[in-house]
Formats: sequence, structure tokens, C-alpha cells
Amino acid sequence: MNFGTIGAGTIAQALARHLVTAGHRVMLSNSRGPSTLAEVVANLGPLASAGTVAQAAKGDMVFLTVMWPDIAAALVDLPPWEGRILVDCTNQFARLDPIQVADLGDQTGSEWVANLVPDARVIKAFNTLFAEYIAPNPRHPAGRQVVFYAGDDAAAKATFRELVDGLGFAPVDVGALRDGGRLMQVGGPLSALHILKQD
Repeated sequence: MNFGTIGAGTIAQALARHLVTAGHRVMLSNSRGPSTLAEVVANLGPLASAGTVAQAAKGDMVFLTVMWPDIAAALVDLPPWEGRILVDCTNQFARLDPIQVADLGDQTGSEWVANLVPDARVIKAFNTLFAEYIAPNPRHPAGRQVVFYAGDDAAAKATFRELVDGLGFAPVDVGALRDGGRLMQVGGPLSALHILKQD
């Protein structure tokens, strides 16, 4: 599989490092263009590259890591997804200072993102973890770092689970985008829950 990131901040770089360590190729992208990511990809090594958002979005699995107000602009005018997997790592913070959570009515953040990419298979994951829990080796003496995930497509979820397990995390399926998304989004019982799973 080829991987991409839309967004190239702390979380995207942490995920990219896990991917390249496991031997996968990953293309990072941001709104400022690939030339601004030269140092980042150099530090990640030869399996990492920089591209435009449209190029990164052609990956078999793409991680969305931009800030909430930037999501719509990041996903507009991209090539058709044609069933490729988009992993939504975002949280619906309309503002950070002061903190303001976007009001989506009855809709979850993961459903809102999925509506922007109707031909993608969307997985919600990594949004419940602070970056400092994503970046280190997920294998600890007491167990593996748990990653909750949700989605509506069984095959996409199986692919995601296999990948994350291979990276060393302990994937835990919490259901569909609607019900699982509610558990995982800001204010839900799994938000900011950092736990380990014993093997």
C-alpha cells in the first residue's frame, strides 16, 4: 500500500515515522506546498516524500490531520477517491483559544467529514490520543497503546486494523461512524482516553 497525509504537522509526522519504520512509503502534503516539507521528509528518510495535497490523496490510505476549520478547503477539488481509505484524525475544534467546539447538530464530526468525500471509505481514528502518545513506540512493558477506530465499511476497517496492529498499536473497534464517532469525538467517553492493552 501507498500512504499519504493531508496535513504535515505533529500527528502526521508521527504517523509517517511509524509507517516508514515499518517499511511503507508515505507522501506528506500541506497547504503551503511540497517545497516547505523538504526538511521533514529528509528527517523521515528515503521512504518519505513530499507532494501536493492532490498527489498525497492518491494513496491507498490517506490520513487527514489538518485543523478542523481547514478541512473543507483541504478536501475540495481532489481527484475521485474511488473507494480508497481516508483516516479522519481530526477533532471538531472550531477554535483553540479559547476552545470552541463546532456545533454539528445531530451529526458527528466523522459523519461530517465523510459527507465531504462520498466516494471514500472513511475511518475515524487517532483523534482520541494526544500527539505525545502517538509518536513514541506504541509497545510498552505494560502493554500496547490502544487506538480506537470506527467506520462503516467492514473491509476498510479490516485493512486499517491490520496496518495499525502491524505498527505496534492495539486497535479497538468501537463501531460505525455514527455511534463510534460519538464515543470518540470531543466530549465523548473515549476522547483523550489513553490506555494500554495487555497482549
